[in-house]
Amino acid sequence: MKTTLAAVSAALSILMTAGTAGTFFGFSVGVMPGLDAARASAAIDAMQGVNQRIQNPVFLAAFLLAPVAAAAAGVLLLTAGQRSAGLLFLAAAAVYVLGALLPTVVVNVPMNNALDVTAIPSDPAEAARVWADYSGRWTTWNTVRTVFSGAGVLLMALGCYAWGANR
Repeated sequence: MKTTLAAVSAALSILMTAGTAGTFFGFSVGVMPGLDAARASAAIDAMQGVNQRIQNPVFLAAFLLAPVAAAAAGVLLLTAGQRSAGLLFLAAAAVYVLGALLPTVVVNVPMNNALDVTAIPSDPAEAARVWADYSGRWTTWNTVRTVFSGAGVLLMALGCYAWGANR
């Protein structure tokens, strides 16, 4: 039973973390460069819409539960005598919390909230300034989230490998 729960937790943590990493990756390499190429007022309007729609049950569940599932897998694996695999899943949970969850709460969400209450300037130069102040910093921190989420997936993959190697 413990092995089954560990497998389910491991699979869920990998799926949720990989999905989150992919979302962040897509924004850094496609969505934000695309918005940067648009009129600033259109980019602001589009990002305000994204910020409102990303707060949905599917994304929030995956984003918030990924480290919980990884930690659960880690604890279950440790108690099942799979020390290396368990530690790798616990490390993945910590990496995700520190590099994806924390920057989201401290940087990206406050930036999103500030942008969401910003009236779209009618002056194109002012809109360009607002967008430039937002886009570069937001994308930099989003890329940090991408890298750390990806590192979490890699640690989980190594955890699966270690688990399989010790069976």
